[in-house]
Amino acid sequence: MNAHNHYSEALSQRRSAEAALGRRERTISLARLVAFALFVAVVFWQPLLSLLPLIAFIVLIVMHDRVVRARKVQRTAILFYERGLARVEGKWSGTGDAGQDLRDEHHPFAGDLDLFGRGSLFELISIAVTRSGRTRLGDWLKVPSMDAAEIRSRQEAVQELRDDVALREDLAVAQSEVAREVEAARLDQFGSAPPVAVAPWERIAALLLPAVAVVLLLLALPNLFANVAGLTHPEAIRDFGPLVDFPFWPLLVAIVLIVIFSRRLTPRFDHAVNAVERAEPALALLAGVLARLERERFTAPRLQSLVNRLQGSDAPASVEIEKLRKLVALLEARRNQFFIPIGGLLMWTANIAMRIERWRARSGHRIGDWMEAVGEIEALASLASFAFEHPSFAMPEIVTEGPLFDARDLGHPLIPDDRRVTNDLRIGDELRLLVVSGSNMSGKSTMMRSVGLGAVLAMAGGPVCASSMRISPTAVGASIRVNDSLQEGASRFYAEILRIRQILGMAASGEPLLFLLDEVLAGTNSHDRRIGAEAIVRGLVDRGAVGLVSTHDLALAKIADDLGTRGSNVHFDDHLEGDRVVFDYRMRPGVVTRSNALALMRSVGIEV
Repeated sequence: MNAHNHYSEALSQRRSAEAALGRRERTISLARLVAFALFVAVVFWQPLLSLLPLIAFIVLIVMHDRVVRARKVQRTAILFYERGLARVEGKWSGTGDAGQDLRDEHHPFAGDLDLFGRGSLFELISIAVTRSGRTRLGDWLKVPSMDAAEIRSRQEAVQELRDDVALREDLAVAQSEVAREVEAARLDQFGSAPPVAVAPWERIAALLLPAVAVVLLLLALPNLFANVAGLTHPEAIRDFGPLVDFPFWPLLVAIVLIVIFSRRLTPRFDHAVNAVERAEPALALLAGVLARLERERFTAPRLQSLVNRLQGSDAPASVEIEKLRKLVALLEARRNQFFIPIGGLLMWTANIAMRIERWRARSGHRIGDWMEAVGEIEALASLASFAFEHPSFAMPEIVTEGPLFDARDLGHPLIPDDRRVTNDLRIGDELRLLVVSGSNMSGKSTMMRSVGLGAVLAMAGGPVCASSMRISPTAVGASIRVNDSLQEGASRFYAEILRIRQILGMAASGEPLLFLLDEVLAGTNSHDRRIGAEAIVRGLVDRGAVGLVSTHDLALAKIADDLGTRGSNVHFDDHLEGDRVVFDYRMRPGVVTRSNALALMRSVGIEV
């Protein structure tokens, strides 16, 4: 399927459906006003006949509510497809979830590779709306998997979900409300809270006392009615029979015992009751999402495993959540002012709370796992949507031998297709280091970010911006965009060497590492830079890491020569067309032979 055509057609259909529902909503609103006017006009003239417009008014209210909900669904679907089109057309920056809350200033590569923030990789990829889904996708991007089997299982799931736009739409529509309601209700915390201790005799007493009180009330009612009606005539009293003499005091004793026992039980359940008493909408929405996923018949083992996790002790997760929803609905009846006396007599709060507690003991601990499973499906669906919207991006081949990074037509995924320039790059086996030289703005930093994002996406299980890629599982460390910090009292150079120390520590751990050092040690003098950079790079290569180092200092290009077959020089070039510096962003072998700094200064009006 062509993503642009599919989204455009679906968007047109959803807009037409929303417009039709809008017209229907206005018609029903008008009919409702007419029905109410007829009711008012007829009720004083013919009360019995007024029932007809009253019934019609009630039916129209129900119909109106359904149309409003259906229209809201269409609006959410419209937003889903509008954002999809924005991503396909390259107009997505600032329109999606930037993942600002997932940022970590001290992360070894997230800031350098623009993983989070406006115009970031996360904003381009993520269609997740729940906290667990956003967190899972963010973790996959921030922590590259080192397990080839794990990566391949994600890839298989992404491939299966790739063309399933209908499922992604359904999840987006259903979870647009779920994310807010469920997280506000904190259902996962409710499910994992410590159990409330209730003795068996207390459970029995909570049922027995209200039952006895109801029986005593029924027995005392004739006496009550007789006294209220003032029935003093012997024949009238005889009509009520012997029950008219049944005393009130047993009922009063039962009520006192119920009050005392309720005060004993209720405080124990306050936390559990308060956690869910307003959660009926969230539970209904969550049950709908779970039911939608349970209907899917996946073939990928990872997806099958995730759906299998949506299972309660006795029934599917959606059924279990629906059971809890019904209990919460019963609990909310206690707030009805007409029900309060009856609820007190029946120990309604305590008895419903104990049933909720039994549900929580049986299935509460699974709520967190259900939400995590839904979140992981959201994360996989985000990567699948990314693959669907970028059909030219390749699903990388994950190899166990390494370290290896071998890409054809590698580009930067955040650059639009019509402006992206790609290059081939292979590093690994014997070749461990590429020293990238070139003039300003020639493409060195962009190339390094392309390599880093390619590795991050590959380890996350998603497609990469390349026509093909073979890569082994590897950690990533980058020093590309390191800034000073007033809060921490650190200069840019100090922040850079702290990051480099972090990367050296990653290499020392023994795990395969891909390092990306842009303008390494640019904040110091050329003598110290050459000695320091050579020691850093040699230390990384000697520990088995592979990577790229960019520089303006041509003296650093000798580092690759000193490493023999383990190092190589590449460069980006430019040329002048009149007074304008032109770049082709193509990577070439060897060391750059000229600089464009003076030409760039002249191009902006600086006399040099």
